[in-house]
Amino acid sequence: MTNHFKTLTAICALTALGACGDTSSQSDRTHTAASLDAEASIERPKYNVTTTESFDASVFGAYEGDHSAVYAHIDANIDDHVGHLQRWLRQRSISAQNDGIQEMAELVRSDFEALGFQETAIVPTDGHPGVWGYLDQGADKTLMVYMMYDVQPVNPEDWDSPPFEANIVDHELGKVIMARGAVNQKGPQRAFLNAVQSIMAVEGKLPVNLMITAEGEEELGSPNYPQIVDQYEDRLKTADGVIFPFPSQGPTGGANMILGVKGILYYELEAQGGEWGGPAKAEIHGSFKAIVDSPVWRLTQALASLTTPDGNTVLVDGFYDGVRPPTAEEQRLINGVAANWDDAGMQGQFAVSRWIDGLTGKDAILEMLYTPSLNIDGIVGGYTEEGVKTILPHKALAKVDSRLPYGLDPDAVLAKVRAHLDAHGFSDIKVTKLSGYPAAQTSVESDLVSAVIRVFNKYGHTPSVQPRIAGSAPFYQFTERLNLPMVPTGLGYGTGAHAPNEILLIEPKDDTGAASLAEMEKAYVDMLYALAAAGRAGK
Repeated sequence: MTNHFKTLTAICALTALGACGDTSSQSDRTHTAASLDAEASIERPKYNVTTTESFDASVFGAYEGDHSAVYAHIDANIDDHVGHLQRWLRQRSISAQNDGIQEMAELVRSDFEALGFQETAIVPTDGHPGVWGYLDQGADKTLMVYMMYDVQPVNPEDWDSPPFEANIVDHELGKVIMARGAVNQKGPQRAFLNAVQSIMAVEGKLPVNLMITAEGEEELGSPNYPQIVDQYEDRLKTADGVIFPFPSQGPTGGANMILGVKGILYYELEAQGGEWGGPAKAEIHGSFKAIVDSPVWRLTQALASLTTPDGNTVLVDGFYDGVRPPTAEEQRLINGVAANWDDAGMQGQFAVSRWIDGLTGKDAILEMLYTPSLNIDGIVGGYTEEGVKTILPHKALAKVDSRLPYGLDPDAVLAKVRAHLDAHGFSDIKVTKLSGYPAAQTSVESDLVSAVIRVFNKYGHTPSVQPRIAGSAPFYQFTERLNLPMVPTGLGYGTGAHAPNEILLIEPKDDTGAASLAEMEKAYVDMLYALAAAGRAGK
């Protein structure tokens, strides 16, 4: 960071404080000045890869099991299997709106029961209910399966096919099922259960025992999923590993395997008129801005104090402290990922012209996976509808998230944000935590991971294995709390999660490399048998 940029940062922060009025004591101002001096030296941490060794999943032998009778059953019943996906997708389950949640939970539970699970239950929580299922097959190995049955809200007018009709539509890649939850995550989860059903129909029993915990709040940040684990923790710890049914292929057939996720902290910042200034109870006429402070401006100034002017370096004291740098194993994985990393392709996919600071290749990977972020998800305040309404709003709200690499605790990060706001004269800004959990990581050397890689290799889709993704999921409940290896996995392709026209590929065209629904289910069959034949995973 140049001296000129340091000076500019300090000036901008001082200007922000001045705009708020002098509401602090002399000691507060002294504290603020010291904080600004510290901020002038803050830079984002840089991480390096010091080895040239690269992880290569192709060295794992392909899984050699052949379960022809089960595969034939899947092929013969694929229309019914598509119907099972449609049953799940046609049941609304929008967690943010509590729309269809109870009905979907019961649908999941009743399907477990129909498959022969000896134990099924609706699990009460402080929020939406969970679902438990246990299938005891008298096997040596037990697989835990994490599921989520909730979905994101929809704007039906944005869809080419109604989001809860789950119609089969023609697509440039082949026939797809279009629906909310098609790929995230109802579709692949019911495909996994189709594979279970086929094994049971042909062989009479599975090669492993199954424990399934399903939640209805993943799209809300999983605030109450720990309560589901609470009720079965001792039993869950006896499992040999955890999978999350997840289509891992791109449309050309290339496969990715992720071994972890960043954690997340999601919170609200709210400014409201009060003793510091601004209307305290309701909006007032906009002409009073000449003599009345604005909560909207106050919120924007508070937000601006959190980062450098470009929004890319967080100025909260200690925000970057405690991140675990890439381990030797992770460095080998990063080298493997970098060999196929495509900056231009990804930028084109997201309609982004460049990464911050012109990052490319390995530098972009390291920044994405190991740097904590601070993102404004949305800001609202006052009148935002069509036309003119001249008001001075009495409050404003911003929703903020931070993606946290391994080593950072969400509550500790939030405490630092609170301390920063207080030190900068924004003690009146209300901070409300909505959700948060730490990162999760599984070793590539676990037997569960090895078994899954061998199955991918059997189908000719050797995966690119990356240590984690920059997104978040409550996988720490498995890796940290239960001490189990965990892998989101599966063949297949889908897209449109959280967006209109969400799809899962059902029947690809001849020139499409990704798996069909039938092949996705056959791969899940193989994974169950491969895990049964592996050493005790993660133990």
